Amino acid sequence: MRATTIHAPFDMRVEDVPEPVVQLPTDAVVRVLRACICGSDLWAYRGEAKRQPGQRIGHEFLGIVEDTGSEVSGVRRGDLVVAPFMWSDGVCDYCAEGLTTSCEHGGFWGSVGYDGGQGEAVRVPFADGTLVQLPAEAASDDHLLSGLLTLSDVLGTGHHAALGAGARPGATVVVVGDGAVGLCAVLAAKRLGAERIIALGRHRARTDIARRFGATDVVAERGDAAVAAVRELTRGQGAHSVIEAVGTEQSMRTAVDITRDGGAIGFVGVPHGSGTGLDLSVMFNRNIALRGGVAPVRTYIPELLPDVLDGTIDPSPVFDLTIGVEDVPQGYKAMDERTALKVQVAF
Repeated sequence: MRATTIHAPFDMRVEDVPEPVVQLPTDAVVRVLRACICGSDLWAYRGEAKRQPGQRIGHEFLGIVEDTGSEVSGVRRGDLVVAPFMWSDGVCDYCAEGLTTSCEHGGFWGSVGYDGGQGEAVRVPFADGTLVQLPAEAASDDHLLSGLLTLSDVLGTGHHAALGAGARPGATVVVVGDGAVGLCAVLAAKRLGAERIIALGRHRARTDIARRFGATDVVAERGDAAVAAVRELTRGQGAHSVIEAVGTEQSMRTAVDITRDGGAIGFVGVPHGSGTGLDLSVMFNRNIALRGGVAPVRTYIPELLPDVLDGTIDPSPVFDLTIGVEDVPQGYKAMDERTALKVQVAF
């Protein structure tokens, strides 16, 4: 079958790899219908996150169950399913507490020795704990499939950020970052009842989506100018809830500076260069809470799925380019050059 592999910075290839098979009784094999490229994949693409030459890549996909191990009972052949970006057993202490990303037997798609999502099929460990069944009729609805695909990562991650930031009815929320996660965080904050949502971004196509998702204001400035603009919009106080969806030192510093005393920051941007972005004395003096991290999206899928299915929320606009598997290297290039927001791969 065909699958995406990474060999060196900026060297993505689509190559023939062995078809996956059930290896353990808890496995399933999923034939992929939709996958996508994540902003976090770009760190490997740019050489800022190490990968072994030939390693598989991709961690967001949905598809049809093709085979199952003898102990799998939650899904069966022919089921349409979505996979969160990490697999989990569903039964360990962490999974029972909802922190599936810390599962004692969990792992990340594309890890050495495991399949990546940007390929024609994937072996899924712990299928019962990992996969979530979707309505069969969705398989023939391209628009709905795009929305459901966001459940594998960006929608759940945006929701995690909004929860960490304490988004709630009556709150003012600021979202730092106009990528797919930041935009989904706008959608999540709106869903949670935030009264005012300020999106930080300077790319018109992206801020247009932010407004469509519920942003009431857009701030195009960065750094100190962005802080001043947000302060002006909030009577000098800052926001109750701030979502940091970038992961750099500058973005975290901005997040702290625009948070209202007694407010909270929900951070989900994968940290890159942000080691000195926090001054704990500032956060202590101003009673600012910091929550977030790797989003346990498997826990959130059952809550978010009904709203995607009935159209209460439609996250599909985060995909602005759809390609076939052979064009995945070009998809990486488009996202790296910011000519595409988020690339969907249709099989």
